[in-house]
Amino acid sequence: MKTTRLFLCLVAFLSVTFAENPAGADEVVHFESAPVKLSPFRISKAREQGEILSQPQGTPLLGYLSRPQGDGPFPAVVVLHGCEGMRLSVKELWPKRLVSWGYVVLAVDSFTTRNIKDTCQSHLPDRVFDAYGALNFLSKQSFVDASRVALMGFSTGGTATLEGTKIEGNEQLMDRKFQAAVAYYPRCAATQGDATVPILILTGERDNWSPADRCRKRLANLSDDSPPIELNIYKGTYHDFDAPEFKVGRKVLGHIEKYNPDAAGKSIRSVRTFLQKYLSN
Repeated sequence: MKTTRLFLCLVAFLSVTFAENPAGADEVVHFESAPVKLSPFRISKAREQGEILSQPQGTPLLGYLSRPQGDGPFPAVVVLHGCEGMRLSVKELWPKRLVSWGYVVLAVDSFTTRNIKDTCQSHLPDRVFDAYGALNFLSKQSFVDASRVALMGFSTGGTATLEGTKIEGNEQLMDRKFQAAVAYYPRCAATQGDATVPILILTGERDNWSPADRCRKRLANLSDDSPPIELNIYKGTYHDFDAPEFKVGRKVLGHIEKYNPDAAGKSIRSVRTFLQKYLSN
């Protein structure tokens, strides 16, 4: 009798679990980065010289796709990791959070197919094209509203986010566009100029890896025509302040990475409000 009762309890538990986490809600997907388009000058020169140009190809990539229950179409967020790769908070915690808010999430793995472990001491080819490849992939999914997709990046992924949404950048070469962008502790540059979409930047006051002052300088140089850029600087806070895996701070290449629960909570609320504002119907 006890065994039967235990079995029924287990069945009930599994039924609830699978109802809350349906099969296929999280999956590995394959797509390509957006190919680098040939310039009109390159095309015309090739014609003059009788040269046959091959169509540029994108780089094969992996991504982790998560989605809310239902048919949608839902707004979506493309997520870019930092120089250390797909850490827990980027691969799992943020996607779960965003899905609970009603967004489809595609976390882009820029390293695995390139056989890269990390780029914290090296340079990775332009990841802006990875972001737009992810956008192209999402635009083909029936459960995604392609007119409501944001780009979100962390550290070097945040830097790529800013590069991918600056005026006169590679964004102008893309057929599809993001509607908003969120950058956690990116390396800002005053030379990035105006934005092409509304941007939210979140960074730590004590972060010497991605200094907040560089972001202040960029904002000071914006024209009156630029979409808004909101800059949130959290006092006493270091790099990776939103990542619980760094509860015990560590030093990497002379830079401190440390979780700050207060700043993390405030930043999460800011992100939710920002996305609701710019991705709502």
